[in-house]
Amino acid sequence: MHGDVRIDNYYWLNERENPEVIEYLNKENEYYKEQTAHTKKFQEDLFLEMKGRIKEDDSSVPYKYNGYWYITRYEKGKDYPIYSRKKETLEAPEEILFDCNQMAEGHNYFHLSGLSISEDNKWIAFGIDTVSRRQYTIQVKNLETNEILPLKIENTTGGTTWAGDNQTMFYTRKDEVTLRSDKIYKHKLGTDPADDTVIYYEKDDTYNTFIYKEKSKKYLVIGSSSTLTSEYRILDAKNPDGEFSLFQKRTRGMEYGISHYGDKWYIVTNKDKAINFKLMTTPEGETEKANWVDLIPHRSDVLLEDIDIFKDYLVISERSNGLNTIRIRPWEGEEYYLPFDIETYMAATATNPDFDTDVLRYSYQSMATPSSVIDFNMKTKEKVVLKEQEVLGGTFDKDNYTEERIWATAKDGTKVPMSVVYRNGIVKDGSNPFLLYAYGSYGASMDPYFSSIRLSLLDRGFIYAIAHIRGGEDLGREWYDNGKLLVKKNTFTDFVDCSEYVIAQGYTSPQHLYAEGGSAGGLLMGAIINMAPQLYNGVIAQVPFVDVVTTMLDDTIPLTTGEYDEWGNPNEKEYYDYMKEYSPYDNVTAQDYPNMLVTTGLHDSQVQYWEPAKWVAKLRTLKTDNNLLFLDTNMEAGHGGASGRFEAIKEVAKEYSFLLDLEGIEK
Repeated sequence: MHGDVRIDNYYWLNERENPEVIEYLNKENEYYKEQTAHTKKFQEDLFLEMKGRIKEDDSSVPYKYNGYWYITRYEKGKDYPIYSRKKETLEAPEEILFDCNQMAEGHNYFHLSGLSISEDNKWIAFGIDTVSRRQYTIQVKNLETNEILPLKIENTTGGTTWAGDNQTMFYTRKDEVTLRSDKIYKHKLGTDPADDTVIYYEKDDTYNTFIYKEKSKKYLVIGSSSTLTSEYRILDAKNPDGEFSLFQKRTRGMEYGISHYGDKWYIVTNKDKAINFKLMTTPEGETEKANWVDLIPHRSDVLLEDIDIFKDYLVISERSNGLNTIRIRPWEGEEYYLPFDIETYMAATATNPDFDTDVLRYSYQSMATPSSVIDFNMKTKEKVVLKEQEVLGGTFDKDNYTEERIWATAKDGTKVPMSVVYRNGIVKDGSNPFLLYAYGSYGASMDPYFSSIRLSLLDRGFIYAIAHIRGGEDLGREWYDNGKLLVKKNTFTDFVDCSEYVIAQGYTSPQHLYAEGGSAGGLLMGAIINMAPQLYNGVIAQVPFVDVVTTMLDDTIPLTTGEYDEWGNPNEKEYYDYMKEYSPYDNVTAQDYPNMLVTTGLHDSQVQYWEPAKWVAKLRTLKTDNNLLFLDTNMEAGHGGASGRFEAIKEVAKEYSFLLDLEGIEK
């Protein structure tokens, strides 16, 4: 490519159907099991300890929608959720919508998705994936008779949107090869899905398409989006056989999202170089951008993330100095912000389907504070904590932990924040085991969240930190822009600079520092061990995207074409050369590497299993140390790992036992 020759000695591992490939992966799994056999009992103990903190017979906070209260609950000893509802009052008899434990029987993997109820409450559409490749089969259940119709629509995203006639539903199909969501279909109940009509086809292979109904229920909306550009089409929901009209034609680099209320549209957009986004409005019938007017102007220091519209209030979700803020703006009266006291929290608006209410539901948590669901009365400013996540076992007390926000200085002078948590009494003498986690891509912000599972590390002396590196959107849109395309290396150098900072400050030392990241965060892991392997005693790379150049040159692989705005298009020499400079697989060299645990799933549709498999094979050949190197392939799962609630914890127990074993901690 571009006159450059790359030799890939392990390309044969791409052949998923080749028995030799399956045998190879199974042998890697056997090697991993043999080498960690001495930790098997510890893994089981860790699993039981983590499971023991989780309330097994738990349920979600009910929310009311269209005359029914909806609840998701779990029963003791069961892996999957039960979805139910109650009519008008919580004292009404429970209607079971789906018991996923029964539905999952006989499947190694099971996921139910996209529950969608018609406005007359008679029909519920749903999607099922039993392979873990995110290709869902849509079915429909009659809620009056509890009969599941014979209808099966395959290879979809799993979601459906009902029109106002309660007979027509719209859904999105995927390209069979690339898995790109490219076509919107219309289906009428009682007809053959083979006769379903294509309502919209997204021809540009850098875009995905989707459909939904506005909260006001007045409009159906078809969206098309790429990393940098969006476009919408709208149709009266009561006229499903009508033609969708274009809201605003796509303009390269212009993103916008739309919400309908009253006689106006509300538009969150980066129009006019508003890189942190602003809020605009336009009359209902005049949707082109020439008619848009600023309601909340652009601010260089505040990222506008989303809005929730109520009858009497506008709620704005913002991000300032790396922290979530929630702003309440009555249509009439003084605006104000919800008060938050510390610097290592995350807060977000929750399920708010009702227009006509004074109550905003939001969630709150911090690294030492379990997640809460809170109802806040926007009129009286009173709040009610509806539920705080229970941590069972009787030993947890949030006052036993210290939370900090610290800032490392990157090589170019940029200040990079980290959220840190540890048990009280830790002495910063360099001897503490320290796990540093980050993601750093796609503008995904990694907020400081609570994890009861993480307590198994903290209570054994580990310090845990999230590095809010560039490539995420933690400090605004520029933070993202400064960690992608031709400045992607900032993501990796930020993580290395954060690592050096915690060592310099005495939190830990290279003998006790560990790094963890998954997917694009696995790319981060691959890059840092090529750049600065001496800083880490161990690294966990989950489903890592490590063969950047080869993958981005193969437009038949799911996601590739939609990723050009994130990584660049290597068919252009400038991007090819830059990618090759950091691509982990291309830069494995003869040097010492840290101890490593690499995980993948055979059916992964986002990062194909062969990337980590080839990477481990190349590392085995070239590395000059005797450190551990394990490849653990889940032969039944995909990108998200195991599907059962507790099966997923077993995977974490394996990862934690790997770290604890390296520290000589055996119980």
